[in-house]
Amino acid sequence: MKTQDKKILIYIPTRNTSLHIKDTLSRIARNLNFEYLVVDNGSTDNSVEVARSLGLRVVQHHFDRGYGASQKTAYSYALGKEVDIVAMIHSDGQYDPLFLPQLLEPVLRDEADAVFGSRILGKGALKGGMPYWKYIFNRFLTWFENKVLGSNLSEFHSGYRVYSLKLLERIPFLYNSDSWLFDSEIIFQIKNLGFKIKEIPISTRYHKGASSVSFFEGIGYGLGIFCLAFRYLLHRFGIVKQKQFM
Repeated sequence: MKTQDKKILIYIPTRNTSLHIKDTLSRIARNLNFEYLVVDNGSTDNSVEVARSLGLRVVQHHFDRGYGASQKTAYSYALGKEVDIVAMIHSDGQYDPLFLPQLLEPVLRDEADAVFGSRILGKGALKGGMPYWKYIFNRFLTWFENKVLGSNLSEFHSGYRVYSLKLLERIPFLYNSDSWLFDSEIIFQIKNLGFKIKEIPISTRYHKGASSVSFFEGIGYGLGIFCLAFRYLLHRFGIVKQKQFM
């Protein structure tokens, strides 16, 4: 993997994951030329102190502004720094950083504009401990979203992602939700503008300290996806234009 001519930002979202940050960082190949950015989303533990002690640049939200708001902060920072690629790795260790070189490769080769680590292709979801109710939600919502977009992604809800700068420059991500819904919204934007997505099989590890939505939050998330699909279809068929997709 050749990165000499590419500036890569590793974005690490944190919220009360101080016990896992060091281990997550240790599993990222340090021989590669990466810049690191931690966006802390209102942690009440010492996540910020741990990240800074590891020499990482930290942008701190002083209250929980939401997972989507964390991404907005990171991608806005990336645009200001003019990096070439942004990779998001969760700090809780749920997604294995050892897969990062495989996710970067298609963007480095200009074979894709976005790359997602798929727990479904790798059959790592249930093996890694994903709750059955969450797996069923994942499969149903992915089926629905594929139908709306005419796409064939294995899943829409992985948090292991790599984006090219040219994609982030074009996507109006600031119109997206500050919540977990951001991950699906940006896929709708990517497909709407014709950018190419590639998926890489990954394994995953669910544990007590891993970030996750509750069952009732999952219900709200699902309803949010139906509203997203409705807005997208209104835009697609020219009924009501949406700034989110322009």
